[in-house]
Amino acid sequence: MPNPVISIANQKGGVGKTTTTISLAACLGAQGKRVLVVDIDPQANATSGLGLEKQPGGSVLGPLMEEASVADRIKYTVFENIYVLPSEIDLCGAEIELCSRENPAGQLTRVLEPLRESPDIDLILIDCPPSLGILTLNAFSASDWLIVPLQCEYYALEGISTLMNTLEQLKSNGVTSRLELLGIVMTMFDGRTNLSNMVVDEVQSHFGDKVFETVIPRTTKLAEAPSHGKPIREYDGYNAGAAAYDVLAEEVARRLEEAREPRNEAPGQ
Repeated sequence: MPNPVISIANQKGGVGKTTTTISLAACLGAQGKRVLVVDIDPQANATSGLGLEKQPGGSVLGPLMEEASVADRIKYTVFENIYVLPSEIDLCGAEIELCSRENPAGQLTRVLEPLRESPDIDLILIDCPPSLGILTLNAFSASDWLIVPLQCEYYALEGISTLMNTLEQLKSNGVTSRLELLGIVMTMFDGRTNLSNMVVDEVQSHFGDKVFETVIPRTTKLAEAPSHGKPIREYDGYNAGAAAYDVLAEEVARRLEEAREPRNEAPGQ
């Protein structure tokens, strides 16, 4: 089977999207899975958060425009089993440049197709911009699964409703046929507040088992780690956030494995 591709997305900024991407990559890498992180956010926070410099002309834009090989853009990191297809500021121009191409939302699908079949990669994680623009649509079109980080705050449900409506529209319009919700991960949880507990309860009541059991706590070290170019697992492995992402990675791996298993059909079907 092709290597699974997972978009990590939320059109709202500041919800822990990039932190979730690089933390999951590090934890899955520690489990022995070879993970490619594709950074398609022009802010390039996943790139710098994994210790890489932003290099002019070094992003995925060249491959998207068929002006460079994707293999030449992939970078190694110092972290176990983690590779990066980096971003930098030139991706800001993608919104205009991609719209001039035929099938503008399908270019990342083309770019990632050989990597989906690569024996050197087990899993691809895409860190999306905090918007539902053409770059995010490319990520959705190229992905099998979607993980939505959701901050434990009052307007959480409003944001995810918009995202899920967009997903259904993309399916009905034929932009993507295979993308499914792998799960919603509640982030920045503060167990001392009634609000955090109320939001988690409300999201679980709406989405049931689509909500990951693991809840990511709000911690200072978790917020600091990306600025040091390290996932939380490497920055402070004893932090509560590091432990939570380790457990979340196990949940993600289990859900992916369950999705690969053939369903048992009733006799006679």
